[in-house]
Amino acid sequence: MFLTFLGLFQLFMMSSATNGPSSEADSEQTQQSGEAEPGTSRGPDDEEGENLEDVAADIYDLIKDIRDPEKPNTLEELEVVFEEGVKVHPVKGQSDRYIIRVEFKPTVPHCSLATLIGLCIRVKLDRSLPQKQKVDIFITKGTHATENEINKQINDKERIAAAMENPNLKELVEKCVAEDDT
Repeated sequence: MFLTFLGLFQLFMMSSATNGPSSEADSEQTQQSGEAEPGTSRGPDDEEGENLEDVAADIYDLIKDIRDPEKPNTLEELEVVFEEGVKVHPVKGQSDRYIIRVEFKPTVPHCSLATLIGLCIRVKLDRSLPQKQKVDIFITKGTHATENEINKQINDKERIAAAMENPNLKELVEKCVAEDDT
């Protein structure tokens, strides 16, 4: 039954040929839009740099407890997400807006659940953060055989919306992102 959910999800995610941002294009876009490097200050004050680090830490706290779809562990316990993988860039001229970049590392290079894990991270952040934040999610370069395709899928709003319309897939994602009350 689980494989049926996975197959449906991959079908939804692959149905669109829309290209999403690549990590190189994202980096170039960040430089061109005048955003500071993550954790760095834009002015003589180091307060903004500290603020970016606090925002990154808060975002990591949101995603670290997401459950793995296959194992009884969290993404943090499996070292799929890590603090250094969360980067925050300020948007030029807007002190309350950020571009948030989250990198994650699948446990194996051919992980069949990498797209689903990316979807869980996306859903958790979309629900937890204000709408004015831009979130980009990427597989850490060199850690998955199909990282470019998966990166496109998990950053495509139409594919995400279509995937979340599937009741079985939605239920699986809900279980992964549910808060643990223990």
